[in-house]
Amino acid sequence: MLKVTVLVGVIAAVLFPAAEGARAQGGALAENLAYGKVVAESWCANCHVVSRQARGPVGDAAPPFVAVARMPSTTEISLRAFLRMPHARMPDYQLSQAELDGVVAYILSLRPAR
Repeated sequence: MLKVTVLVGVIAAVLFPAAEGARAQGGALAENLAYGKVVAESWCANCHVVSRQARGPVGDAAPPFVAVARMPSTTEISLRAFLRMPHARMPDYQLSQAELDGVVAYILSLRPAR
């Protein structure tokens, strides 16, 4: 019986080598999302509604993050490019790489499930 258990373990290791990496990526994604939400609530909430439940500034100058996430043009690349470039109507926060990763992941997480 021990040989069968070892054999199953070896087969699983050969057939599913990415499983551990996927679990690690999932943990990193969760950390990015949590950090991104903290950054958004700290910096972005002054002008944007940053979550589905949040109340925020009144006005249409800064779109809610849910609306940004739903835009067909919103991709990881477009968000990164937009957030890296200064804009006249948006403060230039000069996000660190970790902050940028987090905010991008957080905004993309607000997309409706497909």
